[in-house]
Amino acid sequence: MDFRAGVCVWVAVSLAVVGCEDGSGRRQSADAAPVTFTAADAESALGRVQSLVTAFPVRDAGTPAAGAAARWLAESLQAMNIPATVDTFEDASCDGKATFHNVIGTLKGTGDGWIVLLSHFDTKSGVGEGFQGANDGGSSTGLVLELARLLQARAPRRHNILFGFMDGEECKVAYRETDGFHGSKRLARQLRREKRKVKAVILMDMVGDRDLKLMVPHNGSGPLRVLALQAADAVGERAKIGLFDGVIFDDHQAFLDEGFPAVDLIDFDYGSEPGRNDFWHTPLDTLDKLSAESLLTTGKIVLEMVRRVEEKD
Repeated sequence: MDFRAGVCVWVAVSLAVVGCEDGSGRRQSADAAPVTFTAADAESALGRVQSLVTAFPVRDAGTPAAGAAARWLAESLQAMNIPATVDTFEDASCDGKATFHNVIGTLKGTGDGWIVLLSHFDTKSGVGEGFQGANDGGSSTGLVLELARLLQARAPRRHNILFGFMDGEECKVAYRETDGFHGSKRLARQLRREKRKVKAVILMDMVGDRDLKLMVPHNGSGPLRVLALQAADAVGERAKIGLFDGVIFDDHQAFLDEGFPAVDLIDFDYGSEPGRNDFWHTPLDTLDKLSAESLLTTGKIVLEMVRRVEEKD
């Protein structure tokens, strides 16, 4: 994502129908135990980030490395017995026509509703030697892969789940119609054209920072913003997340524009000191800045959000 300062504006980027009440008043599935995100899962997610970043330290959109990273992601999903495809497409960019590669994995549910879990995997171009995009692009990608593994093992699922790994999130010059968010715009339009009944789009971005403080920007669906806080409270992570009154334009915006409920979980304070953000889009965005504990926090919140979306409808 790219960042512009402004007045309160940051530009950047259940379960089954049959159940019973637990002590908190929430329904529990009669057919499957709730999935939880554990410390071991968080370590596994961090390992996936390390594998991605080590194999593809530069994954700039429009380059062969981005295509190779997309194939690796699809193969990773397929190894979990999750049907996955690479959607290769051309789109107008600031340099003319460019080729992008979205990776889409799906899990079938018993109904016709869809929950979409999103990350982008591309890196900002022209940052410099040593850049890994470990947090910005890498951390959320490893986390969504691990969430996919956990959710694949759970059945029955009430809603279908789509795991989307977006290419072309980063802009090359400045965000505009032909620069940035290429993958998310394409997927959002596809889902609208196919008349998918999307219940929630949950975007994760920059979620591996050791000093994690997730924010939920104002440009998000109100019920999902509230749900994120409720889920965090339920799993004991409320101190790690808060509402942000400004706007962050990220991959979720394309889904909002198409009329889908969407929310962004992002830590946009990534630096050596609070407020500096000096690791972001620099060669300092490396694996040593990440922690499994931060991935644990986000994974727990997102899984609880998924559970609550499923039990609500």
